[in-house]
Amino acid sequence: MSAHFQNNVSIVDPLVANALLNEKKRQQDQIELIASENIVSRAVLDALGHEMTNKTLEGYPGNRFHGGGKFVDIVEQAAIDRAKKLFGCGYANVQPHSGSQANLAVFFLLLKPEDRVLSLDLAAGGHLSHGLKANLSGRWFEAHHYGVDAESEAINYDELEKLAYKIQPKLLIAGGSAYPREIDFERMGQIAKKVGAWLHVDMAHIAGLVAAGVHPSPFPHADIVTCTTTKTLRGPRGGLILTNNEDWMKRLQAAVFPGVQGSIHTQVLAAKAICLGEALTDDFKNYAAQVKTNAVTMAETLINRGIRIVSGGTDTHIVLLDLSSKGLTGKQAEVVLEMANITSNKNAIPNDSTRPPEWVGLRLGTGAATSRGMKEAEFKKLGEMIANLIDAEAAGDVRAIVDRCSAQVAELCSKFPVYKE
Repeated sequence: MSAHFQNNVSIVDPLVANALLNEKKRQQDQIELIASENIVSRAVLDALGHEMTNKTLEGYPGNRFHGGGKFVDIVEQAAIDRAKKLFGCGYANVQPHSGSQANLAVFFLLLKPEDRVLSLDLAAGGHLSHGLKANLSGRWFEAHHYGVDAESEAINYDELEKLAYKIQPKLLIAGGSAYPREIDFERMGQIAKKVGAWLHVDMAHIAGLVAAGVHPSPFPHADIVTCTTTKTLRGPRGGLILTNNEDWMKRLQAAVFPGVQGSIHTQVLAAKAICLGEALTDDFKNYAAQVKTNAVTMAETLINRGIRIVSGGTDTHIVLLDLSSKGLTGKQAEVVLEMANITSNKNAIPNDSTRPPEWVGLRLGTGAATSRGMKEAEFKKLGEMIANLIDAEAAGDVRAIVDRCSAQVAELCSKFPVYKE
């Protein structure tokens, strides 16, 4: 074995090494408010960088297509057992590489090409893997979408039921990536049964809140549930599939492998097991409750500063801003916030333009900053800073506000480090 093989990244590839160091510094020096992001624990990081990554396996614990998998079997079974306990279900598949691939496996299991799907419209907070034309799910299946009420900007379940009767979907999907309100899973299940559809809940964004008991669970109302292990669950990048339907268990295994993916990411399985174990603790329950409290605090602060919040508030970690009255696009707000070291992302809002550059929404989330230990006082400060930056951008004079907010952000980042060295 050459000496080169044993060298660390700073010697082997300085370009990548510098990018890694700069990314670590960026995370420490910026406050992350992108709703789909979070900060994993040291234990999860340890697993992701472990030698287990060298092991290739296909199949499931006790029934692999390669030898040498006994220790991966231990971590995968631990992840399965912890997921079942955490979400109160009878079956868990922990192998999907992402939430989108978990969704694709559900489609593979339950649908045939051109079957009808009914899901939340993207502009109302849905997700591209639920039937967007640009995605495979929208090209292979006949996707229809429901929106939100024009006034409340929340799902109108009576209207959804009427649409479901009209469309007669085979699969009804609940959940999305920018819907800030609690979803009535019981009513969704009733609607699905009335029209003879399966109910698929994609709880990617709210899985951590569900796990902690601060958001209603999709079980027992959903037929099948998918989620990511990142976002509010605060784990590695990957997906889960959960169900209580015994008839689907073996078929669902085949839908994941060899249906939509091949060998597993073994080191990610270990990280999933760790994060699912962490989510079973009281500390995590306290964290998830704080995530919701912080989101409400930030939303109320912004409302008091004259910024319109879609649906008038939040029941989750998501705060969705409508900047149309400020004459700004979401991208303009995203840029000025990042100038002050606050990261966010432009997002469509109900009835928004179909062109992303023209979107007037800005999506904020409280998961990552709450992981750093920030609470109501800090999120009130963040809300004030965001309002100041937006107002300054609307007025066309941001220099002084950016300098002031950058100093406030630096102070918060110093007080709440990402990882204590």
